[in-house]
Amino acid sequence: MNRRTAILAPLALFALGAPAFAARIPLAELSTYLNSLTTVQADFTQINGDGTIATGKLFIRRPGRIRFEYAPPDRSLVMAGGQQVAIFDAKSNQPPEQYPLRRTPLNLILAADVNLGRAKMVVGHTEVENTTRVIAQDPENPAYGTIELVFTASPVELRQWIITDDVGNKTTVILGEMTKGGSMPASYFDITAETRKRGL
Repeated sequence: MNRRTAILAPLALFALGAPAFAARIPLAELSTYLNSLTTVQADFTQINGDGTIATGKLFIRRPGRIRFEYAPPDRSLVMAGGQQVAIFDAKSNQPPEQYPLRRTPLNLILAADVNLGRAKMVVGHTEVENTTRVIAQDPENPAYGTIELVFTASPVELRQWIITDDVGNKTTVILGEMTKGGSMPASYFDITAETRKRGL
């Protein structure tokens, strides 16, 4: 599975129950919600552009840190920390592929101050089947791709995202129940330490 696509692309569709004809959630409210997320842990299901499916555990520590642990038989790892994204291929004995976090749409929700009201950041804001969907991009670098965030209301909750990368690949990530708050080891997001641990 292409891990570059995995972190740069959009997440899969999720069947959500909510009151009929729910109004779309305002961008200011969504920004407040995203900024309230400090640490998050959740199971996830990833649907790739080629139709393959992977599962695993997701860890977020804002700002700027995320970790995707893929379940067996995959055992790959994608992590972001120190403004870099590293992709560890479980089948390779080579050092991880690395990319600047700022070049991925995921950077938009990992920022220290998420402001969806920023000029030219949001290019889509709609209510679809009782969910609010927001398509965002880097206003200064739209060529880096987009992230589509899917929220439910009452209370506001992020359910999935779909990343479209710079070459049009899409990856969908569906989130399970989120555990918010609590501490996470710095090592979860330390690319250098993980590389050393794996003897790469």
